[in-house]
Amino acid sequence: MESRNGPGADAPVIALRGVAKHYGAVRAVDGVDLDVRRGEVFGLIGHNGAGKSTLFKMMLGLVTPSAGEIRIDGAPVAGRGARAVRRRIGYLPENVVLYDNLSGMETLRFFARLKGVPLAQCAPVLERVGLGHAAGRAVREYSKGMRQRLGFAQALLGRPQVLFLDEPTNGLDPEAIRAFYATLRGLREEGVTMILTSHVLAELQERVDRLAILAAGRVQALGSVQALREHVALPLRLEVSVDEHGADAVQGAVRGLPLEGAHWRGAQLHARCPRDAKMRVLAVLASLGGAVLDLKVHEPSLEDVFFGFAD
Repeated sequence: MESRNGPGADAPVIALRGVAKHYGAVRAVDGVDLDVRRGEVFGLIGHNGAGKSTLFKMMLGLVTPSAGEIRIDGAPVAGRGARAVRRRIGYLPENVVLYDNLSGMETLRFFARLKGVPLAQCAPVLERVGLGHAAGRAVREYSKGMRQRLGFAQALLGRPQVLFLDEPTNGLDPEAIRAFYATLRGLREEGVTMILTSHVLAELQERVDRLAILAAGRVQALGSVQALREHVALPLRLEVSVDEHGADAVQGAVRGLPLEGAHWRGAQLHARCPRDAKMRVLAVLASLGGAVLDLKVHEPSLEDVFFGFAD
């Protein structure tokens, strides 16, 4: 049942309808329709100039659309009531600007006062992002990755139900990236909805529920990574490890199969396989018994999918 003050349980947390932003003749965003579900980790990717940053700023209420409407939890992000909407939002910008002379704790308390958040939240949030040990150190002594984590900490103040994360792992080392995504998993379990962008597509590949590919201000593709793989119909990559005496048998068996770019690297056959031919190819290789020692099937990467749509 839908409440009088908000959307029903199945309604999208973020809803965009016909959203556009024009700067003179330049259409930075050109008619975007988008729904993001509650508790979803949603990726937004595209080339530089595709409209991602402008769309981000409009969803945050920082830029007014030329046309269309944006709602978060059923309320418009602009106009009357916008301040109440923004209190439910956390934002980590791509370039975090901080005061070097303040300590980590002083920085967080500064943002807490701006947001009207109890100061008691600051210490637990610093611990959550792995900066509890550096709370008293001046920000000028922080590494780039530590500054990024402090920026993430301010985004978490007030326990937002919607997080916008723009290039959130910028400057983080591999261990910190793993910890960051572990934090996102915890937030997801708490029902927090997250939209994030990253140029490091390999990071997003296994970590988003769905994503949108933006180009020329429009959504070119929308869905899970696997759904987009199937839609763009890119071939699979095969690696077939062969017994030293079985190369001739394997080569003869695959000669009539619809493989592309087949070539040998030592005792391994590498080839591309059309998706609709996968089971036929696997059946032929399985019938060869001991001649085939191992078989690996690689799905197209998110980067492959991205260029499949964006090019």
